[in-house]
Amino acid sequence: MPSLPSSDARAVAMRVAVSPMRSSSIRRPSRAIAARSPAPRETTRRTYASRLLFAAIVRTVASLSLPAGGIKSGVNVVLARGLSLAGVVKDGEGNPVPGAEVQVSVFGANEEFLAKLQAGGTGWDIFVPTNYTISTHAQLGTIEPLDLKKVPNYDIAAQNARQIAEGTVNGTVYAAAKDWGTTGFAVNTDKIKDNPTTWKEFWDLTRNKYSGRVTVHDYQLTTIGNALKYYGYSFNSIDPKQLAEAEKLLLDAKPHLFAITSDYQPAFRNGDAWLGICWTGDGKQLNRDIPAIKYVIAKEGGEIWTDFYAIPKSAPNREGGYALMNFLLDPAINKNECIAHGYGTTDERVLKLLPKEIIDDPIIYPAADILKPLEFGAAATFTNKDRAELMARFKSA
Repeated sequence: MPSLPSSDARAVAMRVAVSPMRSSSIRRPSRAIAARSPAPRETTRRTYASRLLFAAIVRTVASLSLPAGGIKSGVNVVLARGLSLAGVVKDGEGNPVPGAEVQVSVFGANEEFLAKLQAGGTGWDIFVPTNYTISTHAQLGTIEPLDLKKVPNYDIAAQNARQIAEGTVNGTVYAAAKDWGTTGFAVNTDKIKDNPTTWKEFWDLTRNKYSGRVTVHDYQLTTIGNALKYYGYSFNSIDPKQLAEAEKLLLDAKPHLFAITSDYQPAFRNGDAWLGICWTGDGKQLNRDIPAIKYVIAKEGGEIWTDFYAIPKSAPNREGGYALMNFLLDPAINKNECIAHGYGTTDERVLKLLPKEIIDDPIIYPAADILKPLEFGAAATFTNKDRAELMARFKSA
């Protein structure tokens, strides 16, 4: 696909609707943001994504070719943890399509995706679920098997087999891998000299020396999961007794938190937060801009995850969704996205295009022995009533 020089490019009309800035922030009121993308400019994660778990950014400047007749209603995309998206929408003959736009909705948790898809009427053409949710979506019929002929840029043979495994359910490919990462914690070493390396230290410091300076995710999988790790339990436990212990810890920690939020970069950048649960890309962005903020993968384990592109069964503009997916999985485009957001790629072709300093970065690509104790989220946690109710009690306490 031909690239457009930035001076000639105009950003695809993009609406970023940020619903989970509700985020149950303890010191900051809930809010929602809806913004129209400005005139062409290249925005990088260097001016942090201002988003949490799921984020939209503009970086890649390239033309986006969609098949003629497939874009009249635009492409509605729902995404997770960082997307590079800009360019002009063109028809099959390469002509700009008047009025065509890409709308981007941003959500804070996979549970919100499921609820909205089950309710119907989302208008989404493509979305980005995390690995542990795909089998549930497949079973409930909220996503369709991928027509791989429409995604020639997705080369399964070039992917890391472990990281893409859950995109396939009962031998059928339902989702194409977007990126992968880990869940650890960020620590401002200018403020915290204790050198924490475990979840036990994280929670103990939260309730003691650094009370009022800690953030945790507004996301049951990671906040409950990492409370379970305090006791040496599985990140994915749904055992009622173990969940009761995790709840006791969380309720004990609640008065000491700065915020329950997945939009934690601003608090770290302005100095309010010194310690917090963190995803790879946020950890990399913070460390890049403020080197004193370190990203730690806890010794006793935690989460490793893969995010995927998928097509909702209810997609009104299926062809446009596939065209956008194929565009974003072009190794040359995917490379730019990886450079921008600080998450890892599952695609060996993309790895070959990345600068050495990124491939060698221990935040983005940790050593195998560090990754070994990490767990992929389990499907059982996604719809587990006990975990959902525990998180609700914790937030409302």
